[in-house]
Amino acid sequence: MGNDIGNRMEPDSTVYKTLLESTKAIPWKIDWQSMTFAYIGPQIEAVLGWSPSSWVGVQDWADRMHPDDRGWVVDFCVAQSQAGTDHEADYRALTSGGDYVWIRDVVHVVRKANGDVDSLIGFMFDISERKKNEEELARLRQEFENLSFKDGLTNVGNRRMFDSVLQKEWDGARGSGTPMSLIMLDIDFFKQYNDHYGHVQGDTCLRQLSRILSTAVARPRDFFGRYGGEEFVSVLPETDAEAALRVAERCRELIASEQIPHERSPLGPSLSISMGVGTIVPQEGDSPTDFVDTTDAQLYRAKREGRNCIAAA
Repeated sequence: MGNDIGNRMEPDSTVYKTLLESTKAIPWKIDWQSMTFAYIGPQIEAVLGWSPSSWVGVQDWADRMHPDDRGWVVDFCVAQSQAGTDHEADYRALTSGGDYVWIRDVVHVVRKANGDVDSLIGFMFDISERKKNEEELARLRQEFENLSFKDGLTNVGNRRMFDSVLQKEWDGARGSGTPMSLIMLDIDFFKQYNDHYGHVQGDTCLRQLSRILSTAVARPRDFFGRYGGEEFVSVLPETDAEAALRVAERCRELIASEQIPHERSPLGPSLSISMGVGTIVPQEGDSPTDFVDTTDAQLYRAKREGRNCIAAA
């Protein structure tokens, strides 16, 4: 057993053995009946640090696998082998130094004349560099995705994220029959603010307002984002009309208590906001677009009625 396979090979097997051991891939063979290694290439020591002679049976293979991978990999490989199906699996293999290396195991099932499994032969490939590149690509993709859902100026959710959250919560509310609410708000006389203080200070004001109002929607699923320009929006899942009005009033009070100077506002010396609130239990035939339009209409009603107030459908 072990790696002394010379006397079990045909005369030209030395050539095959030399070829196998000249590759970077790690060749191996397991006898199915005894579940022991008939052969494993010396390359295993260069990759994992374990000597070939230490690979006696499949338990060594299983034990030298990351605990998070071991269960599913062993179950999968055994089931595929019993079915006589060639297969492959990626897992983290333990090195003799205590680190882990990503391995791709490619397995071919050898059958006897009667169809029973005779042995398994295969190759282990070190795919650590590939996995590292895949993880970096996934990280960059996630980072890009996060950036694509964030407003560049205020760092809160943007219109694209709002659309995504609204649709998700809409579907959930329709399925559960629970209410959801929407708050749309606008900074009163923001054009006059920009004209008086300048656009740089206007951007600072938008960032400050975003930071303040983000604290008003504190539940994990609540969403606050920039809808566009000086208009912002909050999606409040599982929230009825009364609770939504309390959130809106908290937003108004937070801005009032901050006393952000607005010398050109006809309403007073400090910046204020107007809000429209809508609540719905979505039914078949309702649409989130109509819901947004209805809530937006309430925002404009608040403006018509003097601003610095809340209007609700």
